[in-house]
Amino acid sequence: MTELVLLVDAYLVDVLPEIWFGAVMFALAMYVVLDGFDFGIGMLYATRDDEHEKETFLTAFGPVWDANEVWVVAFGTMLLAAFPRVYSRVLADHYLLAIGFVLALLFRGLGPEMREQRDNERWKRYWDYSFIGGSFLAPLLFGTLAGRWIFDAPTLSLPALLTGVGLVAVSVVTGAAFLTAKTRPRLASDLRTYGIIATLVYLIGVVVLLTTVIVTDAGGAADTVLSLPSGLLVFLSVVAGGAGGVLALRGEYRAWLVSALALPVLLSLLVALLLYPTIYPPTSLTVREAVVSPLALNLVTILGFPALLLVLWYFKFLYGVFSGPIQGDGYKS
Repeated sequence: MTELVLLVDAYLVDVLPEIWFGAVMFALAMYVVLDGFDFGIGMLYATRDDEHEKETFLTAFGPVWDANEVWVVAFGTMLLAAFPRVYSRVLADHYLLAIGFVLALLFRGLGPEMREQRDNERWKRYWDYSFIGGSFLAPLLFGTLAGRWIFDAPTLSLPALLTGVGLVAVSVVTGAAFLTAKTRPRLASDLRTYGIIATLVYLIGVVVLLTTVIVTDAGGAADTVLSLPSGLLVFLSVVAGGAGGVLALRGEYRAWLVSALALPVLLSLLVALLLYPTIYPPTSLTVREAVVSPLALNLVTILGFPALLLVLWYFKFLYGVFSGPIQGDGYKS
């Protein structure tokens, strides 16, 4: 009986709300990392005229891109399960951006599928535009939504727009690094140029964004930005970006991929730092205030964490199977 009372009136562990905040941020990081390089591939697709190279791009991420989108669903589901007040406010306050993001995902997904339905140059060109446009707009809108959320800023403000542009740039970096690790040296040498330029754009954009936040105190985040952890994350981003550029120029593409993926991971950590403990700055709602009741959170923990571990195992298996370099007509081990 005592155990049942504890389950109803107290969290399984006292820091369970913080654990769930970390889990939500982890799901966000996984989405930014994994679907991020998908977006990057879609944008880099615009640089290709050769049909064989286009097919190579689509083959490179074809087996994993649908699975990568699972993480945006996981992010939304976990946010709803643990912090429903935040979930409802995010969708209500950023409705048009959220709808635009979903539509961009839709048109991005239709592009590669529909272009194969007819052997017609104009038909393929139109669906290529759909694929490229969706790949660009999805991270731009998602990043702008995140900027509005984090910094309590209007859609057309510098903090919101710079966050969107930053997510676009870092997606190009990871997309280029992923493709160079999967394709032939000639194509990889061409793609690394785009990745290096995007790295510079991203790092400059981060510095401009954080400077803007410090000057305007957007969302009351200036003190957090000026803190030691934030400074360390920015420093590590510069190190990772610089090291990635050197590795790319030396042709060490697998090492570059690791360095490139560190950028969205560090970005996600910075987002988590900015959102803790005030998880929704527009209403000053904290993690402890926004979390569900102990009974609900305990049950969600018992039922949900094993499912999360299963998903992680599946992704380990999936990326293990499709880990080798590719050619235009399939994978080569």
